[in-house]
Amino acid sequence: MRFVVAVLLVWILGSCAQQTSQRGDILIIGDSVLAWNRTEGRDVGSALASELGRDVVNRAAFGAQIGATDLARIVGLSIPGQMPPGRWNWVIANGAANDLGFTCGCTRCGQVIDQLISTDSQSGAIPDLVSKAQAQGARVLWLGYYKAPETTSFTGCRPGLVEIERRIEVLARSNTGLYFLDAEDVFDPPVRDLFDTDRTHPSAKGSALIGTEIARVIERAS
Repeated sequence: MRFVVAVLLVWILGSCAQQTSQRGDILIIGDSVLAWNRTEGRDVGSALASELGRDVVNRAAFGAQIGATDLARIVGLSIPGQMPPGRWNWVIANGAANDLGFTCGCTRCGQVIDQLISTDSQSGAIPDLVSKAQAQGARVLWLGYYKAPETTSFTGCRPGLVEIERRIEVLARSNTGLYFLDAEDVFDPPVRDLFDTDRTHPSAKGSALIGTEIARVIERAS
């Protein structure tokens, strides 16, 4: 009973937070790649704020999904749900690894991939999220995943993620307010000191490097 009450409380508080209109300069939404090192103040958002001298709000969360299940939404793990109503100048987003890992086990994920972004790149949860951000006045930068050669997590997801990112790149070419940055180009080569001890998430150095490259994209677009 206490567990049910706790879950309901999280849902109520999360719903209230999502209904609160906010506005700001740069908003980060996504999964643990963007959230990593935040408790130490050395996450991607902190590096981005330092590089640009601008305000950055990082709402990325561990385990977050784009096409979140009902349970994921209840506990605040919906990436679209991380974006509150209100105007932002930039929205930095990533995601899809948890969708593939948690829903199809990184195998036979064709249907999940198509639900995230269609074969023609024009529909699905990712284009919907981009459109939502743009409707709120933001330019959007989508961050692709880097290759982690020594990881034991999500190893079977790579082909699916590469295909998703190929489709996002196609979408970006037809959408002037969408920018795509492939973290695989940022971590080139993917040397060990760019990764934390789990060999999956970025080290503080890796987060700083990603933040710096995002800053360069924003500066070029300004």
